[in-house]
Amino acid sequence: MNNWAVAHIFASHNNIIITVTDPTGAETIAKNSGGMSVRQQREESRPHAAMLAANSISEILKDRGIKELHVKIKGRGGKKGGSPGPGAQAAIRAFARAGILISRIDDVTPTPHDGGRAKGGRRGRRV
Repeated sequence: MNNWAVAHIFASHNNIIITVTDPTGAETIAKNSGGMSVRQQREESRPHAAMLAANSISEILKDRGIKELHVKIKGRGGKKGGSPGPGAQAAIRAFARAGILISRIDDVTPTPHDGGRAKGGRRGRRV
């Protein structure tokens, strides 16, 4: 068994979802989200919710004997753009504080090469 895994962090401005898989991505080891960590819906995307989610995942990883992570951060992306939300950095920091070695951080946010058609029609939104 490997002693490293891949953490997929999807951080939008509304929520954060952390999924940890084996190196091939076939088997999910642990997953958690901001909504599973906090009660209020408005706090799902905040850094505190991301830290709580990462801490609960890091406990599972320590039980499995995983000591090293490759992190892939993904924002919303698409034609409206969007960088990763505020919880992404907090989740990485929480993994590091829990004693898990982070070997690589990749940003895998999808970016359009030509872009899709913007909403609103040819003449734009008429008010």
